[in-house]
Amino acid sequence: MLKFSALNSREKQQMTLILKSEFVDYHSVMTFGGLIGLILFVGIPFGVTYFLTGGQVFTAAIIAAVFGIAYLLAGLRVIYQYERGVLFRLGKYSGIVNPGLVLIFPVVEDLRKVSLRVEVADAPPQEIITRDNIPLNINAVAYYKVSDPTKAILEVDNYRAATFQIAQTTIRSVVGQHEMDEVLTHRDKINEQLKSIIDKETDQWGISIVMVELKDVELPQNLKRAMAKQAEAERERRARVILATGELEASEKLQQAGQMVSQSGGAMQLRLLQTLQEISVEKNSTIVFPLPIELLNLIPDVANRLTKGQ
Repeated sequence: MLKFSALNSREKQQMTLILKSEFVDYHSVMTFGGLIGLILFVGIPFGVTYFLTGGQVFTAAIIAAVFGIAYLLAGLRVIYQYERGVLFRLGKYSGIVNPGLVLIFPVVEDLRKVSLRVEVADAPPQEIITRDNIPLNINAVAYYKVSDPTKAILEVDNYRAATFQIAQTTIRSVVGQHEMDEVLTHRDKINEQLKSIIDKETDQWGISIVMVELKDVELPQNLKRAMAKQAEAERERRARVILATGELEASEKLQQAGQMVSQSGGAMQLRLLQTLQEISVEKNSTIVFPLPIELLNLIPDVANRLTKGQ
């Protein structure tokens, strides 16, 4: 395989070490297998044409050159920055190809491109039974990327479909281990658990899980009505508790005020005059004078004196 790029002196010194490593970086060198393939695909048409034309070298050379150029153009490949190429030579894994313009030799070599960008696996809504036997329709999404292109090609037939299926089954299994309240209130914890499990399963395929999120949790209609009634009852309970607490505090303050007024006889008279002043501001035509409590306390004393006088 040949890649069109210039070699500097440092790359020339390291070329031997690069070709010996498993990760093959093809910088402007032609592999032995590719060279043999080029010779065959150019030499065979030249020889056949030379034989059929009775030894006309010029015609044979033109036809061989056309076949050779067409063969080389058919082997040109462009690998983008976000991709890596997995090279196979005669069906055997040969190495990883870096981004750039590369040349492979058809029939002899085959190149599979793998994207390293983050991809999305959107799991459709599925009905899941929680641990407290409540059916929930849950929609989730998983973000993943290829961390090892070699494993993604060699270890699994279709890494996208495999990741999607393992994510969908793991979501069903993990959510089924939690109660409904936990699913609604502890999503972050469940998301981390899903990410850990899926990442462990897909690591053997060269897939790294970036994030897993529960997008939507849909409750049954009867359960929504029951939860609405529960929330309404809870709000009414809090309102009554607040009202009762206010009445209790008001009664305590009134009790303290009564005790302070009872200790001073003039305080009641001042309170009475203040009340009359407030009533007069309203411009009422009728004013009711309350009977002082002290007069009621004198009635038993007067009755006792009258009885003794008789």
